[in-house]
Amino acid sequence: MNKNTVKFNANDNPEFVSTLRKRVGEYFKENNISKFANNAMRIKTVFMLLLYFTPLAFLLSGVVSSFALALPLYIIMGFGMAGIGLCVMHDANHGVYSKNNKVNRALGFTANFLGAYHINWKIQHNVLHHSFTNIDEYDEDIDKKGIIRFSPHQERKGIFKFQAYYAPILYGLMTFYWVIAKDIDQLIRYNKRGLLKGQGLTFKKSLGLMLFNKAWYVALTLVAPILITGIVWWQVALAFLLMQFISGLLLALVFQSAHVITETDFYKVDENGSVENNWAIHQMRTTSNFANSSRWFSWIVGGLNYQVEHHLFPNICHIHYRKIAPIVKRTAEEYGVPYHHHKSFGQALKSHFTLLNQLGTGSYDQKVKEMKTEPISAVA
Repeated sequence: MNKNTVKFNANDNPEFVSTLRKRVGEYFKENNISKFANNAMRIKTVFMLLLYFTPLAFLLSGVVSSFALALPLYIIMGFGMAGIGLCVMHDANHGVYSKNNKVNRALGFTANFLGAYHINWKIQHNVLHHSFTNIDEYDEDIDKKGIIRFSPHQERKGIFKFQAYYAPILYGLMTFYWVIAKDIDQLIRYNKRGLLKGQGLTFKKSLGLMLFNKAWYVALTLVAPILITGIVWWQVALAFLLMQFISGLLLALVFQSAHVITETDFYKVDENGSVENNWAIHQMRTTSNFANSSRWFSWIVGGLNYQVEHHLFPNICHIHYRKIAPIVKRTAEEYGVPYHHHKSFGQALKSHFTLLNQLGTGSYDQKVKEMKTEPISAVA
């Protein structure tokens, strides 16, 4: 079976997506608004970049000579990493920050300052996650190599009964894992599947670029501060790991709270490589919003609390999601399509960890078995 494609049901309520796209398109046309970044987005970009690069500049300037001063700078950089990931490189790597692809490529390259290779990120997120959301063996965002169970279609192991408790630790290690191992593993797998060709790259070229980017990243954020500050190496390494933990935890919690929750559905393709839903309706069934009433929260998480709008319109900059959300919600209600939403981020987190517990202990499996539902949808 081809793991690069899934057949969606084009006959499943096609009027919903056609009407929705028309209405959203009319919003931008009638208001004479570009779908790309505006001045508010540019101001946010500057803020998030400064949040990361300002403390880094201090570390490399020679004015920092103690662990007490270096530690808070690395902590701020951790938040800066998350800010860049959520608010800047995400839109850029979707190609929606600017009409100018050179700008998108430049800002998308900032993924490397998170420890990730930007090409791999684009394949995992844009190609696999957005195309095959919550589909087991296709969406790598729910494939955690047997250390966490994110889908009811995955094997349940005894250790998973504790996953709701150890998941935050693994989340915090996410960006560090990108630095040391994940990108190499992905490159090998993506090359075998022909996914690197879709990015116009060969395996040899990708590997060379990735290793080069890893080298300068580690040199800039870890080796150079050790040499310049004169602080004991293990103290700088500890601060570096704390920076990674902060960014990894924040990034994981925002993304997982939109898909791996008690309200969303989980799928597995049939023998023909098909799922039962229209692509757009599939996105609505597997995605949820949270804290949409909080403008400041939406600002700091790059509009990704509007995940429904993002998955339906990844070709629109996140700065516009708040305005098009009412259009999406109204159209979904008209066509009887679910529109998942939690009033607060806390509620979304509760739903996420509730599902982790249910999937880990097996209580989820038993409830679904009793209800005999298909597709499998978590039960709160």
